[in-house]
Amino acid sequence: MKPSPHPSSGPERPAPGLPALPGRRGVLGGLLAAALAAAGPAHAAVRPAAAPAPPNAPRATRPLLLGTYTSEAGGGTGIGTAAYDTANGAITPGPVITGVDNPSYLALHPSGSTVYAVAEQDAGAVTAVALAPDGTYEVLGSRPTGGSGTTHLSVHPSGRWLLSANYGSGSVAVHPIAEDGALGERTDLVTHSSPPPGPGQGGPHAHQIVTAPDGGHVLAVDLGTDTVYTYTLDESAGTLTEVSRTALAPGSGPRHLAFHPGGRFAYLACELDNTLVVCAYDPATGALTPGPGQSTGTGSGTSYPSQPVVTGDGAYVYLANRGPNSLTRYAVEDDGATLRLLDTVPVGGDWPRQLALSPDSSLLFAANQRSSTVTLFRVGPDGSLTAVGDPFPAPVAVCVLPLP
Repeated sequence: MKPSPHPSSGPERPAPGLPALPGRRGVLGGLLAAALAAAGPAHAAVRPAAAPAPPNAPRATRPLLLGTYTSEAGGGTGIGTAAYDTANGAITPGPVITGVDNPSYLALHPSGSTVYAVAEQDAGAVTAVALAPDGTYEVLGSRPTGGSGTTHLSVHPSGRWLLSANYGSGSVAVHPIAEDGALGERTDLVTHSSPPPGPGQGGPHAHQIVTAPDGGHVLAVDLGTDTVYTYTLDESAGTLTEVSRTALAPGSGPRHLAFHPGGRFAYLACELDNTLVVCAYDPATGALTPGPGQSTGTGSGTSYPSQPVVTGDGAYVYLANRGPNSLTRYAVEDDGATLRLLDTVPVGGDWPRQLALSPDSSLLFAANQRSSTVTLFRVGPDGSLTAVGDPFPAPVAVCVLPLP
């Protein structure tokens, strides 16, 4: 993968490729149990136990997975594990899931038993890792995506298909998921060959691929063509068919979107023109209708917004701004149709690449790439953000995934 034409995507000299990985059994259980014993007795595994606690039972600690670059100086050696204290925000490190190259983005299977990682490098790939109830893990193997610089992935709600986006080659891929969570050979690869690249772009750059909340359409956000492509997924064949496309402002650089839980609106971060765009979503056609770009509240200068997240109740949206190292808070109004800018707060790190909310939306995590830290915030009843705990050291932190 060539050096990124914008500051968002990974190391300048990624590893040359990722070979297929043999299945292997780790020693994660005992090591992580020891690490978590210091934080509290609630968890001794990377994932929840097979028999979950009652819904209202208190849980002092919960597990985290951490994405990084293994080919970058100062980077990690695989997928990091940790646990966070829900009361005071303290994060306790665990062992590393090794044998996974450049896992810069992670996604959990709906069953909670398998995590998937991209390999963001020239020979793009996706890797499956089984997480056992006893805390052990098994790297189930990897599959090539057919593109370069794989930067994002998501699991289709059916749990049968893995969707991935190749930033370097501007393409999206589909892989089947077996019952044990392992990946099959790629069933489709679609390259964004039109429209022409936007100002300053040398080609398409697929940055995200997600399924709409209704499950009817798959949306791929392409920074290079300033376009969001909408597809239907043939759930028998694992193939994508384009049904519509949405043009954003030339040179805006759309990067990541997040849907309102109501399913009729999505919020799209445009990293090159420093805006957040409210898009109406039509479940019947899959089409997006973008509104005008809204301010990030960061003043003059380039803010390089990276990712929006929406609270589970749909009341607030948060946006990470890498230039000023801040978080923007918006109130959601009109059932998702309107955002009202409230304020910004310092993120407490350098270059917040990715955000994630805890399963109950009570905590917000920020993965800060350049400071190699994860910072944590308590989400108040009014959506306010209060920093809790100390920044957690995590080598080249580019993704944080709180597990349920």
